[in-house]
Amino acid sequence: MKHRLARTFLLAASLGFLAGCQTVDDRIKEKPEVFAKLDAVTQDKIKQGIIELGYTEDMVYLALGKPDQMRESVSAEGKATTWIYNTYYERYDGTRFAGYHRSVYYDPYIKAYRFYYRPVYADTYAQEKEERIRVSFKDGKATVIEQSK
Repeated sequence: MKHRLARTFLLAASLGFLAGCQTVDDRIKEKPEVFAKLDAVTQDKIKQGIIELGYTEDMVYLALGKPDQMRESVSAEGKATTWIYNTYYERYDGTRFAGYHRSVYYDPYIKAYRFYYRPVYADTYAQEKEERIRVSFKDGKATVIEQSK
């Protein structure tokens, strides 16, 4: 019973993880009418994840997916929407002291158990988030594309 429950939980977790990972083809299947209206050159760029000024929100979504953040701003020129795409990675911070490992052994000379403590070190990582692409839309069209180099 425990093994069946564990397998069921593992399967559900795996499916949940895979559901969050969309490819360009998945997004095209989600919005086929938008993709079909585009010319062949633009379709090829979207399949490669390339965006350009003038692309609609749907076109940017097809190429890059759902943004990590969406912001809305209001200025004298009107409303603008900004989509922000981030890159997530782990930064290696080196090896650090993590504690002690206790070993117990029998010493036949003194006929007693002895304890030995040795230091343990572990690699440490820090979660990092870096803004990769920022796309600003005005009147539904991409007007500014900022990309980190």
